[in-house]
Amino acid sequence: MSTALRTRIWNYGKILVLAGALAATFLLFAGIAMRVAIRARQVTVPDLVGKSMPDATALASGLDLQLRMDEARRPDAKVPAGMVIGQDPAAGSAARRQRSIRVWISAGAHIVRAPNLLGETQRSAEIRVAQEGLLVGTVSEIRSALYAPDVVVAQDPPAATQTAEVRLLVNRGEDRASYLMPDLIGLNGDRAADLMRIRGFRVSITAQSTASSIPPGVVVRQTPAGGYQVHPGDAIALEVSR
Repeated sequence: MSTALRTRIWNYGKILVLAGALAATFLLFAGIAMRVAIRARQVTVPDLVGKSMPDATALASGLDLQLRMDEARRPDAKVPAGMVIGQDPAAGSAARRQRSIRVWISAGAHIVRAPNLLGETQRSAEIRVAQEGLLVGTVSEIRSALYAPDVVVAQDPPAATQTAEVRLLVNRGEDRASYLMPDLIGLNGDRAADLMRIRGFRVSITAQSTASSIPPGVVVRQTPAGGYQVHPGDAIALEVSR
């Protein structure tokens, strides 16, 4: 192969390498430019929840976004009527310019008349409140022997009052005193029975045959045993020697 031919081939090779490098560079910059262009067409979705429709519309328009309001308004006791209570896509997500943001608007509190809940159990009262479309507010408790346990003894607001929320006062029953059952074995049965009856316990006494070494009328067995927790009104059984 002549020197001139080798030179021409070498020059062609350099041209091809240079062309390939230029093509790769072009594709690289084209990809970067495309990504930059795409990002330039995107914006961060603003937080519209809690804003009025005019404010939300102005905020969206400033970012070249559009709002699409859902026709069905949602009752909400905490968000005033006419305010945005939901949006899609969520705040902070990326969206293309000119994209529509769907928003839901609050219809305000669902105002109805409170039902009469006095005397109902807490569970039953909560179900009725929910069925009326109301919210259960604070549930406070008392302990009293004047009412049945677990019933509503007061409500706020009273029945037939227009409201969006009902607060309840529930009786948890009498807070009974408790004792540790004393060990009565070896005591005189009548004295032991009187001691427990004074404290409000129901005491029964039965006699049983025992060894002759045990004097008659002495407690030889008790139920419940000493050390158990008992409450006034509980039954206590004593067995005494004959």
